[in-house]
Amino acid sequence: MALLRQEVDPSEVGLDAKALDRLDQHVAHFVDEGRLPGFLLAVSRGGRVAHLTTHGRRDVARNLPVEADTLYRIYSMTKPVTSVAALILMEEGRLGLDDPVADHLPAFADRRVYTGGSGAGTTTRPAERPLLVRHLMTHTAGLTFAFYHCHPVDALYREAGLESAVLPGSDLAETVDAYARLPLQFEPGTQWNYSVATNVLGRIIEVVSGQPLDTFVTERILRPLGMPDAGFQVSGAQAPRLAELYGDAEGGGIEPIAGLPLTGRPRFLSGSGGMVATAYDIHRFSELLRRRGELDGVRLLAPETVDLMTRNQLPGNADLRAFGSRPAHDEPGNDGVGFGLGVSVVIDPERTQAPSGLGTYGWSGVATTTFWIDPSRDLSVQFLTQLRPRKSLKLYPDLKRLVHEAVTD
Repeated sequence: MALLRQEVDPSEVGLDAKALDRLDQHVAHFVDEGRLPGFLLAVSRGGRVAHLTTHGRRDVARNLPVEADTLYRIYSMTKPVTSVAALILMEEGRLGLDDPVADHLPAFADRRVYTGGSGAGTTTRPAERPLLVRHLMTHTAGLTFAFYHCHPVDALYREAGLESAVLPGSDLAETVDAYARLPLQFEPGTQWNYSVATNVLGRIIEVVSGQPLDTFVTERILRPLGMPDAGFQVSGAQAPRLAELYGDAEGGGIEPIAGLPLTGRPRFLSGSGGMVATAYDIHRFSELLRRRGELDGVRLLAPETVDLMTRNQLPGNADLRAFGSRPAHDEPGNDGVGFGLGVSVVIDPERTQAPSGLGTYGWSGVATTTFWIDPSRDLSVQFLTQLRPRKSLKLYPDLKRLVHEAVTD
């Protein structure tokens, strides 16, 4: 079993221990108020863990504490891993950013774009440009999520049985075919809309590699990087370490809710949100990116490829709020933040909701997990808990502000 451990005193790497204590106390307050079950917080500088805190419970009813080896459903933090898998295939010349998706998935040929109406009265037109792999990786494909409830195409996803982004009882191939039968919300490449696109990318990885997504990710990423607990399922030996998943209770506080079906290999392998991992696993993956594609003598990607992944890819260097498909993405947290190939990227620190260095990149998961890397400060941060709130806790801006305050040089 691999454990994340503190490796260096904060002062040795330019961090203020008292400021980090204030950070811990701020987040612990959410636990003490019954708004979070527990959490793990790690701050690293130069790749060395300088601050590691666990607080609260991974299972409240059974009084089991959060520990360094606790397993978490990382949900959308799976997307950067899937993106790295696709980039590996690109470096091998088996996949291209500008490949039409239909070259690999024929069901996406002859795409149609929404023009008006709703339900049976929906009208469409032929797409003017092909849907490309780069559109999937930048969430500019015209795909969507059923849960947005802000566009008629979202409703079509719900009518098709895609409320949870998966066709019930179906595998990845069958679900992706269901996406292909629905119209695009907009012309590919013309807007940003966070969507099921990474599931489509996961299916392309399967077709191009000739392997199931979980097999490819394990053999080409998890095993070479030494990420022993990460994966798409939880073994019997791992199960006691898996944190319980919580949601907001009607009368206040939190209560257990159903999470991903992780016992046994899942029928649906979600490249968008199907993985579990420990803090140690996430630290290893973060280090791969921070070190531009190499870790402990193992190189998965060329430095230039990681640079491409972590650079804003939106046209005109736009941010998510300006290029987003409103109203879903018209929110202050999207100011000054662009999108690379599977990660968000800070492009204007003066406009971000919380202090962030130029080029800071990372991503979050729906169960209130997040990681980010600030190259300008050589700083890496991860925060792990298991809460799917109905409304945002607005915790991330506070995390970033308090981490920023801890940096002394």
